[in-house]
Amino acid sequence: MTITRSFKGTFFHAPVCGGIEVLRHALIRCDEDGRIAEVRRPDDPGYAEAEFEDRSAARLEALPEGAYGLPGFCDLHIHAPQWPQLGKALDVPLEVWLQKHTFPLEARYADLGFARRSYEGLVDDLLSNGTTTALYFATQHQDATRLLADICLEKGQRALIGKVAMDNPQECPNFYVESTDDALRGTEAFIDHARALKSERIKPVVTPRFIASCTDAALEGLGDIARRCGCHIQTHCSESDWEHNYVLDRHGLEDTDSLDRFGLLTRHTVLAHANFISDNNMETIRARGAGVAHCPLSNYYFSNAVFPLKRALEKGVRVGLGTDISGGPSASIYDNMRWAVASSRALHDGVDARLHWDDRGIRDSQVDWRTAFYLATKGGAEALDLPVGSFEPGRYFDAQLIDPQMKAGTIRLRDDLDTDEDVLQKIVYTASKANITRVWVAAQCVVGAQA
Repeated sequence: MTITRSFKGTFFHAPVCGGIEVLRHALIRCDEDGRIAEVRRPDDPGYAEAEFEDRSAARLEALPEGAYGLPGFCDLHIHAPQWPQLGKALDVPLEVWLQKHTFPLEARYADLGFARRSYEGLVDDLLSNGTTTALYFATQHQDATRLLADICLEKGQRALIGKVAMDNPQECPNFYVESTDDALRGTEAFIDHARALKSERIKPVVTPRFIASCTDAALEGLGDIARRCGCHIQTHCSESDWEHNYVLDRHGLEDTDSLDRFGLLTRHTVLAHANFISDNNMETIRARGAGVAHCPLSNYYFSNAVFPLKRALEKGVRVGLGTDISGGPSASIYDNMRWAVASSRALHDGVDARLHWDDRGIRDSQVDWRTAFYLATKGGAEALDLPVGSFEPGRYFDAQLIDPQMKAGTIRLRDDLDTDEDVLQKIVYTASKANITRVWVAAQCVVGAQA
């Protein structure tokens, strides 16, 4: 093992759900691949010698005084082509939003010039918000989806990308629908392209948009492709009343069971939203090893319900966070950490003040900021089966630098009032993009002075 980069400073991470670890004045040493080889604390044997060695070899980067290192975020649900409409059309039901606003926008990605401008802006925006790993829905377009992969590789983001499959003419507009053959062949062609890039940072994803947009033939074919290629899978699951009931009417099954029978529920599956899943669905998801992308901000606009996060975690379901650009009007996982806490409290307390408190909510549903921070980091990494999300040996050094002292920032600290854990709590609740001054992926700076 050869140490090629090391970082010294105070780092926060959550190795387990609900638990925070503070690595004060730690030395994190990375190998040539950007994986963490050692984490040394000041009282560990050999700490001073390792620091001297790294400093002498000019491979030590010391975090600025008063700044903190956090793991980079894993965003488990992003519609890459929807970034241009972030913050628009949030006042209509999901099915109207799709047909009137979203599908026409996505159809424009046949134009590679339009796609390049959008995708470059998107990746820059996410990296500068601390998102080092992104799970992307692209569009039906082969060339534009390949372009997204190329841009992520160029800019250094860790990205899992799927060419969206949509072949059901009854639910897809005639200007944005493909044949079953094109959906399947296009999926395989993009898998070949992503793997030809020969980068562990770019992974292909089998992506049926949701059951409504796909014929049974496409769902069966995509399940077969996933089995043969061993790829990740992503799709929507029981998102809203409309989508959930559509699948019940068409298949006589809930989304979870329907996806399972097509071979689309595996250890590498991420289900977006899942607000309407039952306890039995949770058991099936846990048994298959699949994960859920919890999108708390988006759910308030389009999903008609609050995801039962705490119940899912208690049942052993792997859960991370997603922005759901642009169903959620923010590209920041920080915002979604806050909404994850807030929505869990709304579920616990209830929302109809006409009811007595005893009858108003679902008790014991709330989570705190520690759980939200875990979901944004290691929880998302675990749902993707990727070695990122925390500062532990064997995981990649994907990180963000938080500087509370930035003049345009929004964090307010007091040395005489705030403990280390208070500092992280304030970062979770009040940090903004201005406080993120540097971002690394695999120990390489992709945002900031050295990028």
